Amino acid sequence: MKIAVFGAGGRIGSRIVDEALRRGHDVTAAVRHPERYIKVHEHLKVAKADLFNSQDVETAAFNQDAVVVSYSPTNGAPASTLTEVVVPIINGLKQAHTKRLIIVGGAGSLEVAPGVQLVDTPDFPEAYKAVALAHREALKAYQKTTDLDWTFASPSAEITPGERTGKFRTAKNQLLTDANGKSYISMEDYAVGIIDEIENPMHIREVFTIGY
Repeated sequence: MKIAVFGAGGRIGSRIVDEALRRGHDVTAAVRHPERYIKVHEHLKVAKADLFNSQDVETAAFNQDAVVVSYSPTNGAPASTLTEVVVPIINGLKQAHTKRLIIVGGAGSLEVAPGVQLVDTPDFPEAYKAVALAHREALKAYQKTTDLDWTFASPSAEITPGERTGKFRTAKNQLLTDANGKSYISMEDYAVGIIDEIENPMHIREVFTIGY
């Protein structure tokens, strides 16, 4: 398959690129600064793309079977940019006539009890709240889109670099926890779950989560 990954230079995006290449897919790494992107592979090409520009999105998404957006506010960018990129992403994909979209989301909008989302619980860390709320607003915007086959992929509460085991669970919009109440997934296994969903779509126009 042909897969474009926006944010391919990031910690999660780079692992999604690696997993896709591992399985023999043709990958386009869509990054703002291609001169800084150093990965080389025979099935990899690099495209300059700014998610805030629908024309850039269209160009990178053109002739792709699926597009993954792995965007997080960095270098002082406000959390609100998570919602600001939604419109250019949607418009760019529509212009490119590419329907399949996977969004790297946040855990905050996952339910911990019926009708109770993680971000609304008393112990949710204040440092992550603005980003979690922005992810939730972005999700609401994607949910209004009916002509894209989008999937909002929420990681577990904790996601860090780790091991690729290929062994994990998935759920719809309920936070996954282990026997000790810990909600965790490695970035490597999260990437496996993303490519699994591209190869075998199970959550069209839905939220799903990946965890141990």
